[in-house]
Amino acid sequence: MYWLVGGLIIVVMMGVLAVADSMPSVSSLVDTINPSVLALILVVMSLALIMLSRLYTPATPAAQSTPFSSQTSSQSPVIELSITKRLLLIARHIVVVILAAGLIGVSALQALVSHQQAESSKITEPLRVQALVTIEGISDSVLDAAADTGYRQVAIITHLSPLVSELTPQDLDNITASQLAGIQSHNNENSLSINSNSINLDTLHTDRHRILLSAYPQASRQPKAAKQFANLSQLKPGETRWMSLALSPLATAEQATSSPSGFDSYRWLRGRHIDGVARVLATATQPASTADTKLLAASSLSHLSHVRTYIDRGRWQLRQHFYQGWHVLTGDEQQARAVTLSLLTGDRSLINRETKELYQLAGISHLLAISGTHVLFLAIVLAGAAVMMVNQLYPALYRHVPRWQVRWWVMIGAAFVYALFTGFDVPAARTAWMLFAIGLMRLSLLPISTMRVLLALAVLMAWRDPYVLWQAGYWLSFVAVALLLKYEDRSHHHRTLASTQTNIPSSHQDKAGGRLWLRQGWGVAKRVFKLQFWLFIALLPITLLLFGKASLWGLIINIFAIGLFGWVIVPLNLLAGLIYLLSPTLADGLWSFVTAIILSLHQLIGWLTTLPALSAAWLYTFINMAIVLMMVLVILPWLLPRGFISRGLALPPLMLLMMTVYANQQSLMAVPTLYLLPTGDQYISASVLQYPMTDDSGESGEDEVSWLFLADHRPSDAPTMPSRLTAEALSATVAQQLGSLSIQRLHGVVVQSSSAALSQRQINENPPKSLQASTSELLPLTVLQLSQHLPTYQYWQAGRIDRWPALQAAYQVTHPAAAKSSISAQRCEEGKTWQSANKELSITAMTGWRQIEDASVWDCTIAIDLSGIKSSRMPIQVLRYNAAAPLKSSAASVQAFLDRLAAQPSDSSPPQRHTPPERIILNADSHARVWQLWSLMCTDERAMPAQSRWLGHSTSSVTADVLERQRVGVVITHDDKILPAALPLETRETSMASP
Repeated sequence: MYWLVGGLIIVVMMGVLAVADSMPSVSSLVDTINPSVLALILVVMSLALIMLSRLYTPATPAAQSTPFSSQTSSQSPVIELSITKRLLLIARHIVVVILAAGLIGVSALQALVSHQQAESSKITEPLRVQALVTIEGISDSVLDAAADTGYRQVAIITHLSPLVSELTPQDLDNITASQLAGIQSHNNENSLSINSNSINLDTLHTDRHRILLSAYPQASRQPKAAKQFANLSQLKPGETRWMSLALSPLATAEQATSSPSGFDSYRWLRGRHIDGVARVLATATQPASTADTKLLAASSLSHLSHVRTYIDRGRWQLRQHFYQGWHVLTGDEQQARAVTLSLLTGDRSLINRETKELYQLAGISHLLAISGTHVLFLAIVLAGAAVMMVNQLYPALYRHVPRWQVRWWVMIGAAFVYALFTGFDVPAARTAWMLFAIGLMRLSLLPISTMRVLLALAVLMAWRDPYVLWQAGYWLSFVAVALLLKYEDRSHHHRTLASTQTNIPSSHQDKAGGRLWLRQGWGVAKRVFKLQFWLFIALLPITLLLFGKASLWGLIINIFAIGLFGWVIVPLNLLAGLIYLLSPTLADGLWSFVTAIILSLHQLIGWLTTLPALSAAWLYTFINMAIVLMMVLVILPWLLPRGFISRGLALPPLMLLMMTVYANQQSLMAVPTLYLLPTGDQYISASVLQYPMTDDSGESGEDEVSWLFLADHRPSDAPTMPSRLTAEALSATVAQQLGSLSIQRLHGVVVQSSSAALSQRQINENPPKSLQASTSELLPLTVLQLSQHLPTYQYWQAGRIDRWPALQAAYQVTHPAAAKSSISAQRCEEGKTWQSANKELSITAMTGWRQIEDASVWDCTIAIDLSGIKSSRMPIQVLRYNAAAPLKSSAASVQAFLDRLAAQPSDSSPPQRHTPPERIILNADSHARVWQLWSLMCTDERAMPAQSRWLGHSTSSVTADVLERQRVGVVITHDDKILPAALPLETRETSMASP
């Protein structure tokens, strides 16, 4: 019952949070019900349920031991007694069921109230405001234009006022000065006026919002902007500033899951109680008065926030210490120092994207987090030091307090303080609370297993904050610890059994002593490998469910990385942190040694991951709850005690699991599909065509054809913001998306937009240290890096490609591992055609004239044609790729229907024996001259299919005449906006169809 009720509580709370967004908001729940009171009620109900379940203990009646003659005389009282006990047992069962059902129901109410409370404080619409901003904690990243990293910081905003005109830092400083002057003179009017913005502290909105501040290097590269953003990274936790902000609501769940990587930013922000996001427009250079911070602190629930602010300032000072001399270090040395800081305080603000990807590829990204190992090691060291001091200074203390209690109290204090110092994330908090609970069980002498304590902590943390169920760290932490406890129980049982059955005579012990250390070493290595293999297989379902991919490298690298981090790096790092309190210089020397170890580890992992035979390290498999359930059924016989369930019962769910995964992978390749891939830039489009071959004549013996199309739709005759994407980020995103679609090779890549950088005749012979692609070089460099991950047979590039060999050579100089693979570029120009071996599929360039000395006519529009040879051929479906669930990718929304433009067969026409030809046009024009030239030069075009589908961008300069000549019946745009050229045609067809 214990596990059933606990599991149902967590499942029901997750279900409520999943459907709460579609439920109507009930303000009375937020006003009348306090989540803290509900959590207290749940604790009381759970204690009552546990006590009631242990209240009744069956006993054998004493009359059963008497002779038969004596039983006859007392038979009636015994029957009455047994009936009474049965009635009490039934009543107890009923009360237990009622309490369990009430516990589950109140847990669901707790999740609903927490959701409604979050809904009542969220930002609902975009707004520009000036507000008093209080920094909470340390920033997630540091603003650095040289490293191209932005500033992200959680903050509390109050005293909101709509921004009527733009404010400068000087204006905000004047507001701060006037506020301080008003407070000193005790002026109750407190009226501040700057230009057309007036601030009256008595009339401002006093609503509190917890928001995520952000500022980007692009905004700070201008001298004026760089000056006002220079002090953002210097803001300390608890400091207040007047700022002008551009507030925005959180992305909806549907918008968040459409991100290129599948990362659900909505759940990530909601799980951390963020009400909205804000972009910093301007900030004051002087802190605001402390009077407002006292008002903010007065509304806090306890003084814990003051303690937390004090601890966060210590973390901030330690980051500043590590940041000294940052820019004189090499990039590898910077990242080794950043990882050292992360292992000490959980501060990942200095770790760049490349290092995070390296750890993810190696399968050891969990080592960057502050886990229970860090907390437990520090607690054990401090507890041992405390016991040694007591032994030397005051041993009489043990007369009043047992030795283990002294050690326990020190461990608890150290665990909670260090967990607070590292941000009190789920793994650290779980370790601290487990130490407290296990000691409490020992004090009370309650016979409760550690697994039950772990489940109770998981439920209690969900009651305290239901949104913790949306954090991946919650599931990975508790599941990993449960698996470790289960493995340790099984290993201890086997070792005990082996020790009782093994009895080596003393005469043979001396002879075996020489080889004993070999057997012991082999046994330790075997146990470590079995443990790692056990954790990898058991955590694989939940890893694929949460992240959609898993690194196969983790099975190997974790074997030595966990030991290196757990027994060398982390202890030395924590020891340096303790020495830092006494001697920072000595601590820096120890940290330099730790940094050198981490730097060598990075180089080793980087070398291993570049080996050609070991480059394919990612396992992409779509996982849903049904597959997770089947995986649990497969490993269930190994989780339960041996003999409880036959392990042969794992074979049926294992076979079903393999067939389900295989069917999911094959379903991605069964139907011709054109996927529209999100890129993170509204002007950069990426689409991939998957076309299964219908017979044995597939090219190179393969059963499918895959083509990737890239384009930049920024209009050349209109000003637009430059792209923030880099070639590294875009290629990594596309590679992950293609991997999730089971695409292992590309028959062709087409860059439909011309690149001015490739048409230059000269190239800088000294390439930059990091190839930060400009808008012109972005797509070619993306293809270059993508070809290192996926075999690519053809590469079509719009415009001129004179500079391509030099660009590729420059890339190979900066990336020596890329020299293993090279790709030649072909010109994508009007008339270029590729056709499949079975003559069904052809890809043709419709535009692109590089001979003309005008780059505006170099863009290459592609036509995908399907012949009508086979009647069994299926049409190409156009889907908008869903990175979170590729199998759930939805059909792309149609922006315009121009059905009358398609040639309709007459009633007298004979029935068609074959599927009619089909065409999809992938437009990529950036200037009106492209289609103007096409209209002049392509008057004698080939026969068009009955109906074409148009896929382009709303910024296209195509005309309605071109759409008519192309017989376009359906218009789809990458940005889901109306194509202007389709509006008159759609309006005309609608008016002609109306009576």
